[in-house]
This record gives sequence, structure tokens and C-alpha cells, in this order.
Amino acid sequence: MQFLYGLKRWIYRGDRPGPVVRLLNRYWRRKYAAAHGRTGGVTLCVRGRSSGKTIAFPVMMVSSGDKWYVVSMLGAHANWVRNVRAADGRAAIRRGRTFDVRLCEIAVESRPPILKKYLQAAPGARPHIPVDPEAPVSHFERIAADHPVFEVTGLPTG
Repeated sequence: MQFLYGLKRWIYRGDRPGPVVRLLNRYWRRKYAAAHGRTGGVTLCVRGRSSGKTIAFPVMMVSSGDKWYVVSMLGAHANWVRNVRAADGRAAIRRGRTFDVRLCEIAVESRPPILKKYLQAAPGARPHIPVDPEAPVSHFERIAADHPVFEVTGLPTG
């Protein structure tokens, strides 16, 4: 098991996806956009802060109560996080249809329960978030500042 975690960290060296991950992201982006599967996987589309082109990539959404969230498993320096911040949270979610949304970053102290739910829903994130998914919420407090969490607003209800 430790080998797999080490491998996943290696293919994300420098917290950036390497060639293998980019290929896998292309697959998951298409699958999520077409609404295949029963996960919270979606394709997030945001304008690139440098290129101005729309960049699409797969992310996992998790719900808490009646709200939806996306989490950066790679931390605050991930390109998609920097692009979302530069776009003032304006983005689109694709899952069967495309929805214009706003991503609002939540306060660090509100993140731990969402990080726990995220880690339970996204096994691929486990090598990047150094807390056991079954640990108490209090264990997520020490890493909450390192992993931005965004509330997704503008999705249709029901």
C-alpha cells in the first residue's frame, strides 16, 4: 500500500500532474462531463489566468448538508486553484450539462469536516492529504490551511 502512495506522489512531483496524470485526467474529464458513473466526479472549467483559454479538468465534488464543495488535494499552489482565484470564482461545472457556477473559498476553520468527507469520497487524494480518512475531524484541523476548499454555488437544486 505504501508503494502505491509513493507512486502517486511521484507522478505528481512538485504538486503538478506529470504525463501519466495528464493522460488519466483527459479520460476522467470526458467521463465526468458525460455524467458517467455514480460518483461526485465532475469536469471543472475555468479561464486560465495567463492564457485566457478555458481549462477543463476532473475534480470530485462532495456534499455537506445541502451544499457542494470542491477541494484541492494538491494544495493552494495547484494551477486550477490559482485560476479560480484569478477568475474571482467564476467557473463552469460539466456533468451531462454545463452549469455556470461560482466557487467561494471557505474559511480554514470550516474546512476539516469537508476535508474528511472529501478524503472518504476520493481515494486518489489520500497520498496527498496526510490524514487517515477514518480519523476524527479534529485530525483534519492541522492540514486544513494547506488544502483550499471551495463552496460551489449556482448549481440547480433538486
